[in-house]
Amino acid sequence: MTFPSGSFPLDGVSLDDPVLDGPRLRPRSGGAPDALVVLLHGYGADGRDLIDIGNAWADLLPGALFVSPHAPDPCEGAPVGRQWFPLTFRDPHELTRGAEGAAPLLRDFLAEELAKYDLPPERLALVGFSQGAMMALKLATTAQVAPAAVVAYSGMWVDVTQGQGETSRGDVELPSRPPILLVHGSEDEVIPASALFASARGLAAAGVPVEWHLSQGLGHGIDDEGLFHGGQFLAEFLGKGRR
Repeated sequence: MTFPSGSFPLDGVSLDDPVLDGPRLRPRSGGAPDALVVLLHGYGADGRDLIDIGNAWADLLPGALFVSPHAPDPCEGAPVGRQWFPLTFRDPHELTRGAEGAAPLLRDFLAEELAKYDLPPERLALVGFSQGAMMALKLATTAQVAPAAVVAYSGMWVDVTQGQGETSRGDVELPSRPPILLVHGSEDEVIPASALFASARGLAAAGVPVEWHLSQGLGHGIDDEGLFHGGQFLAEFLGKGRR
């Protein structure tokens, strides 16, 4: 099973509505959610691109509600699909600025979802792919209360990578330092695997507990190996009895 970053038709999604929403999977346990896992898709896709990850992890997290919101804006670089922020590939700082600009709406969405199910931030996990991984890492490290865990696939921590350049963040005081797993394909043709190592070094220097996995031979996508490690990582921090 491989989840690419391809685009899908947007049946039933309003291009004018700024309120985030998307596909959901109720807890496999059948009861009230004891955790919230939010899946953030990549550039040019929509929430349906990642929602099946919830089915893959449902046995590991039977009490978790999975939600995969559609990004708020139509994608400027694709005929269909959504974007968290625009990409021009001309401004070396556009990733940082874009993630910062998109963060407030997504932050509000997370707060509303937690309140809806009477869950504390410590029962939230963020999972992102590509541009969605950038958003997950931005939100997690700037939250007032750290989420339980973050899994970032084929992305980067934009606060350290600044596109292709790398800066030291050892002196940065982050509001929160949740456990983070970075997963990347060794043959990623969109975001090079070097971004994984730059992000891992930067996060570790800033005091964030970070782990990483490199899927050999994989391009820009999520393979079974990456799914396995991501699911195990979330189960460690959202497992039964941790609430």
